[in-house]
Amino acid sequence: MADSSGTASLSGGRKDGDHPQPDALDSWFHLTQVRHEGNRIFYYGESLVPHSRLADELVPAFHDAGYELRIASGEESSDLLVARPIGTAAERSGFPVVNVALLFATILSTLFVGATAWYYIPVSAVMSNPLRILEAWPFTAAVLGVLLTHELGHYTMGRYHGVDVSLPYVIPFFVPFGTMGAIIRMRSRIPDRRTLFDIGAAGPLAGLAATIVVTAIGVSLDPMTVPQRVLGGSGQVILFHNPPMLELIAGALGEPSSYEASNKVMHPVVMGGWVGMFFTVLNLLPVGQLDGGHIIRAIVGERQESIAAIVPGVLFTLAAYLWYVEGLGLNDSVGLWAFWGLLAAFISLGGAADPIDETPIGWKRLLVGVLTFVLGGLCFLLVPIEIATV
Repeated sequence: MADSSGTASLSGGRKDGDHPQPDALDSWFHLTQVRHEGNRIFYYGESLVPHSRLADELVPAFHDAGYELRIASGEESSDLLVARPIGTAAERSGFPVVNVALLFATILSTLFVGATAWYYIPVSAVMSNPLRILEAWPFTAAVLGVLLTHELGHYTMGRYHGVDVSLPYVIPFFVPFGTMGAIIRMRSRIPDRRTLFDIGAAGPLAGLAATIVVTAIGVSLDPMTVPQRVLGGSGQVILFHNPPMLELIAGALGEPSSYEASNKVMHPVVMGGWVGMFFTVLNLLPVGQLDGGHIIRAIVGERQESIAAIVPGVLFTLAAYLWYVEGLGLNDSVGLWAFWGLLAAFISLGGAADPIDETPIGWKRLLVGVLTFVLGGLCFLLVPIEIATV
């Protein structure tokens, strides 16, 4: 969530000094003091109604003014409202400059990586004729299609529930995929656990739907022929093992999921599906602000913190098992799970989402949550990647 010191005009209210004061604030809150700290505004006083009712009345009013509002406990018996501007001035202007710039950069990075790493076009050939990266457009379309569908699932559900969410931020990177994924930002507080669940589950489910389509297309395409210059090399390559879901899709279509010939590999479009499955597993870790954290927080409430606390230990245990029992090296998924153990511990420190209303989500959403994790389990591999020498 970005910090901004800008202010917004109010309809149906006023601005006293440098702080907004909508009419609803006077109606439902006895204000005694206002204090500024950076871009945050603290309203001290006493709520005239229960906090759940206060949130229903004030959160939309402040949101319309361009502010996120959080209801907290003040000193002694007082109540405390904390408001901060939503987004940056550029975001409020209407044109998503940063989102578009990152998307353009990621299109270029995935085209370059796709051309040189997955379509086996020599870097020298790309340097002499940059347009050759366009040959990798199916790879770029597959990878970004899966990632953006995932994030747009969050975005669409957030807008449906009236939560202020940003457009996706896609992150450019280098090998092996040309991107580190994508994120969205929720710039207002979640009103209830049902909304938190819907937003959290919409991303993985939408992303998995796109993953299935992309994988089905990929396994149906003719395999790639690996050039002799690559086969005759003496370097190391990354092997991507097939998750159960990929095997199921290929089997259902009667298509091979691998090739016996040493010079034949799956079409690069399949990697779009592989990326979708791999990122689904990581996103469903039940910690902090990850999708799995949102879903579990919505299902079990504040007990989610107890579940999140054991996740790093589970990931470290996986790494230790592969190292000591299977005898694998750091590059053969040991380092992957150890890294995500550290990252999960760090993400947990930021805490989970904090919805205003703690009403349980109901059995229908619970079933959807179970289904989401079952589908995520079909994307899991103990050793998703392995380093081999060619």
